Amino acid sequence: MASWFYASEGKQQGPYPEGQFRDLIAQGVVRPDTLVWSEGMAGWQKAAEIPGLISGGGAPPIIPAAGPPMMGGGAYTGAGSAAGGSLSVDFSILEFTWRTLVMLIGSCFIIPIPWLFVWYTKWLVSCVNVPGRPNLTFTGSAMTVVPWFFGFIVLAAVFGYSGYQVLNLVLFLVELVLYWMLIKWIVANVASNGQPLGLSFTGSIVGYIGWNLLFTISMITIIGWAWVAAAQLRWMYSNVQGTRREIIFRGSGLGILWRGIVAAILCSLIIPIPWVYRWIMNWFASQTELVPRGSM
Repeated sequence: MASWFYASEGKQQGPYPEGQFRDLIAQGVVRPDTLVWSEGMAGWQKAAEIPGLISGGGAPPIIPAAGPPMMGGGAYTGAGSAAGGSLSVDFSILEFTWRTLVMLIGSCFIIPIPWLFVWYTKWLVSCVNVPGRPNLTFTGSAMTVVPWFFGFIVLAAVFGYSGYQVLNLVLFLVELVLYWMLIKWIVANVASNGQPLGLSFTGSIVGYIGWNLLFTISMITIIGWAWVAAAQLRWMYSNVQGTRREIIFRGSGLGILWRGIVAAILCSLIIPIPWVYRWIMNWFASQTELVPRGSM
């Protein structure tokens, strides 16, 4: 009998045996719009989209046949991990709002920034639903980024005091190197069910700097940045190693552009910011797919 997972308040719940899962449906815990996943499914879907799950009475849902779960790299992977599927993001507006306010207010004091960043990242990663990777978590420690952060502040102060304009370019390059290191660190510290996934980011520092310089230059064209951003995401995803699946970004530059314009307009009104952020996050997640390697 199939085991089921469902997403609630940014966290993946389960697994539940089918009988217990149907009890959750009857109790209203799992609603028609709740994202659910079971072994054999290609990705997360709304419960109402699965035939026989919500309104089918005692009839079992139609799920593709699949073998038992496999343990790979110490983490749980269901049959969906081989088939792939798109990501999704789930978090409440209230939780996003208070966490973001704490992050912004705390950052004004400078010193707490590394700890706030890790705290916020842990929450954000837990809100991401990945097919075949339940209970996603971030295991990084703030003490890793403390020397990077404060070292950069000291360097910026020294360069600013020197008065040499050419040092601003050096500082910009140092900042890019630190962002590259940050990406590698974040990817390496993603876990599922408490077990490290063993992922790594293998993109070169030269490539990362090159993409960011191209993005900066593309801002001159007013709209070209969106296409560069889409291409840069594809490059970054293609350099995530350690998984049997490839990470593909399906979104287009046009999709990024018009959503960016709408988001900028709405965010200028302040109040819609949480809803806009969730909308943008969900779109990027829905355009990020996991596919078996070699299938593209």
